[in-house]
Amino acid sequence: QALLCGVIVMRPEDPLIFLEEKIKEIMEKGLDPGLWYMCIDPSLRTNLKRIAETYLSALFGLEDEQLITTELCTKAFDFYSRNLKKFYFRGWIRYHLQRKNNRKQTEQKMALAAVHYKFQKIRVIIEKWNSWAQIHKEKNTLATRRLQQIFNKITLNAVLKAWHAEACSSLKTKAYFESLIKKDQEGGFVSNENLSYRSVKCKASHLPEEALLQIFRYVNLVDLARCAQVSQTWMLLTQNSSIWSDVSKIISCNVLFQYYGLNLYWDFLSFSYNMTYLFLGECRNLQDLNLSECQGLNDDSMRLISEGCPSLLYLNLSYTDITNGTLRLLSRSFPNLQYLSLAHCRKFTDKGLQYLGSGRGCHKLIYLDLSGCTQVSVDGFRNLANGCSRIQNLLINDMPTLTDRCIQALAEKCEQIMSVVFLDSPHLSDTTFRALAECKLVKVSIEGNNRITDLSFKLMSKCCPYIRHIHVADCQKITDAGLKMIAPLKYILILNLADCLRIGDGGIKPFVEGSSGATLRELNLNNCVRVTDASVIEIAQRCHNLTYLNLRYCENVTDTGIEALGNMSSLISIDISGTSISDMGLGALGCSGKIKELSISECQNISDTGIQKFCQDTKHLEYCHVSYCPQLTDETVKALAFHCHRLTSVSIAGCPKMTDLCMGYLAAACRYLHFLDVSGCIRLTDKALKYLWKGCKQLHVLKMLYCRNITKQAVLKYTAKLEKREHSDGDPPPWLGYDRNGNTLPFPKQES
Repeated sequence: QALLCGVIVMRPEDPLIFLEEKIKEIMEKGLDPGLWYMCIDPSLRTNLKRIAETYLSALFGLEDEQLITTELCTKAFDFYSRNLKKFYFRGWIRYHLQRKNNRKQTEQKMALAAVHYKFQKIRVIIEKWNSWAQIHKEKNTLATRRLQQIFNKITLNAVLKAWHAEACSSLKTKAYFESLIKKDQEGGFVSNENLSYRSVKCKASHLPEEALLQIFRYVNLVDLARCAQVSQTWMLLTQNSSIWSDVSKIISCNVLFQYYGLNLYWDFLSFSYNMTYLFLGECRNLQDLNLSECQGLNDDSMRLISEGCPSLLYLNLSYTDITNGTLRLLSRSFPNLQYLSLAHCRKFTDKGLQYLGSGRGCHKLIYLDLSGCTQVSVDGFRNLANGCSRIQNLLINDMPTLTDRCIQALAEKCEQIMSVVFLDSPHLSDTTFRALAECKLVKVSIEGNNRITDLSFKLMSKCCPYIRHIHVADCQKITDAGLKMIAPLKYILILNLADCLRIGDGGIKPFVEGSSGATLRELNLNNCVRVTDASVIEIAQRCHNLTYLNLRYCENVTDTGIEALGNMSSLISIDISGTSISDMGLGALGCSGKIKELSISECQNISDTGIQKFCQDTKHLEYCHVSYCPQLTDETVKALAFHCHRLTSVSIAGCPKMTDLCMGYLAAACRYLHFLDVSGCIRLTDKALKYLWKGCKQLHVLKMLYCRNITKQAVLKYTAKLEKREHSDGDPPPWLGYDRNGNTLPFPKQES
């Protein structure tokens, strides 16, 4: 090490000679391991400082007088290098972070500048748009003002013209009524030929029926079908058997079906001849066939039909004598049948229902009516479910033999049932609705059942979230608790609780406050005697879409509740018969002016004044029954006739103070009247029928029971062309509350 250091530092001209001399010198003086610089000239040596003993001992553990070694230098150099690297690395990190921060600040400033520029741009656009909109707004305002002025002028002219026409009509009507009163006192009759609204009939309608039948015999089949659509009278004449006695017309049935195409409804109620069934089998496009109540229809007749009608979708066989053979034909010949009615067909058995679903079967059946088929047992329903599992609408009325087991057998396979109707089925219980829990029911109708309880409502609330129609009339075990259970349902549109005597305010108020209150359309509380004004007020406040309300015989409902209903703009039909309403409540009820159907029978507190107040605001009334209100007089009918010209159905039965004059009012103004009941109006005479015969040309049904002053000769003369008439000249029965002279009968005293 000393030789190499000398050669490197001294750099002799001849290194070999230099090494030889230094080796001899070392051999003479000896070698000191610690003097690595002994071969270097003293002038070229570095000045090395000695390290104190304390520092050497503490730092490196050196001995006394010992200089720093190579290892110590290496360590020192490494330490210095690391520190230098750390110093420069930290400086580089700071520089990099500073650049990064500067770049980030620059980006933020650029973003702020972009936002500022965007806002400035939008501001300029909005200012320009605002100025443009302001100009156009001024132009539109000016144009609107001009159009409004024109519209006001036109409207004013129209109102004045309408007012003038109405005033003229009212003056004519008033004059006519006054002349009626005068002539009635004189015993005469005034014709309404001069009234502007006198009905005009076709000249052909005045021909006798025999003449029209002779004319129809010369009309071809297509034109005959068109004639049947002219009016109800012509339709009845075209169905006369004398016209269809000609076989050529029956043979032409095929042409008729082809003329009307794929969807033709044909009613064979009056034609039950085998010849008709034979040619009906050739109508391959027939889809809808109604054979209800056809006398003589049997399996042989159905065989003739089934041979050529593969497209049949709707079939009504109710009240016929079909047997299992017909049901077997249905499964073979009508695979596309969807609607089938077997109501009150008593000659088929459970085996026939098995045929209905066997083979090709009626597997597409979605509607089935088995009302009155008391011979069907549990096995029959099980057979039906096995073959017709797609049934959605099930109608089983008037069937006292129907039990829970029948419905369970049907519901096991028919999981698509959406509508069930079980009227007059007293043996069904909550088990039925438990069996139907898997079906997504939308409509439930059950009536006259004392075994259905609130548990059924609980099952509906849990399993039928989309139910819309609930009909549980005359179910005595339904209470307010059941109504609270169905209050959360959202889609109920129709609720019928008629004759459920345990329903009261405790159930009605929570229900209308629930999810379906605002969407409810029809509510029937007939004979729910516990319902009071509190429920009626809640209904008026919550049920904004209610169109039909029945409060019949709710004796605790008074004027307070009825006045609240007067603010309902949606209410169209209301029945408040048998309530405690008076003239004040009835007058407030007419404030909405939109009621079309009103029934206030057996309301003893109503007088002519209340009817007059109601009619003043109600111009659209079509149906009005004020039966069994003995306090009403001719003034009631006068108010109805004067204000409500659209009346089609009127009942004043049980009103003994009505005279012939009220019939004159109706005949003069109510030209659309179709139904009239004057039973118990003991003061009416033949003159009343003469009024109706001359004025009410569209009258179809007239009831005149207990009218002792109307003769049978007048009934035959003036009502011969009516579709239906009922007349008796006997004395009024005691339950009407008055005798043959109109005197009030005393109530029988109860023995203590």
